[in-house]
Amino acid sequence: MTGSVTAPSAGNGRRRFIAPPRGEVAPACFTHPLFADFGACRDWMTAPAWPAIAALNARMPPSGKRFVEQDGALLADGLHYETRIAQGYIATRPQNWHDLFNAMVWVRHPAIKHALNLQQCRHIAQMGPGERNRAQQALTQFDETGVIVRVRDSRLLDAWDKHEWPRLFHTHAAQWRNGDIAVAAVIGHALMEQMLVPRRLLVGKCVVVQGGEDLACVARVAAAIADGAVLATPAELRPLPLAGIPCWHPRQDPDFYAQADYFRPLRDGRAYPPALR
Repeated sequence: MTGSVTAPSAGNGRRRFIAPPRGEVAPACFTHPLFADFGACRDWMTAPAWPAIAALNARMPPSGKRFVEQDGALLADGLHYETRIAQGYIATRPQNWHDLFNAMVWVRHPAIKHALNLQQCRHIAQMGPGERNRAQQALTQFDETGVIVRVRDSRLLDAWDKHEWPRLFHTHAAQWRNGDIAVAAVIGHALMEQMLVPRRLLVGKCVVVQGGEDLACVARVAAAIADGAVLATPAELRPLPLAGIPCWHPRQDPDFYAQADYFRPLRDGRAYPPALR
């Protein structure tokens, strides 16, 4: 999904994020765990020059979809962004971090992106011009800021259910390190764009899967999205303060976890769905 980035971060409200110029982003930025799943695209991020649209297409898995430069001629068809994707064309702005990261997710997790597009188009067909329902909002939030989290034992979710952040991240630090709970995939390309500014306190919107293998869990989420079994409302998405994950931020002392504007308490009546199986 293209557009300005307003992914959630610490602080009050939403602020439009302006990505830094390519020449101001240090290659070390991309050693952060958020980018760990995208090593095959590292040259797209670190080379002095932006990759051409043809270079993006060269790594696109066979799917009937291809990246096309977004310009006035393309937009003249009047199609919705998602409708155009369904016809095989992913509008991509050249020399644009947001759209580059979107392309990386298409290359790495095409089944997720296909499923999101499928559901968006189904809802677009049902809604009036300019209207959006709760499911579309959930799909967009996951597309922009989504993270798939894998747990081997669903009991590890108790602290998350209660927003007991020190228990989730500090008490269960060993479980994060040994993979009992782990980030299986970063889907949100807006999260990646915001990480271009080091140490930003970002929040992922998560779907959780019980399982032991990352790719299988990602496939499970893709199938659930395609079937309409998840993302009926944004309330299904679990917020995860990503800087709390062990080794994801240099400062993780007790005072850090006490920042209530970032590690927010659970709202009255808020509840989350169980992990997918």
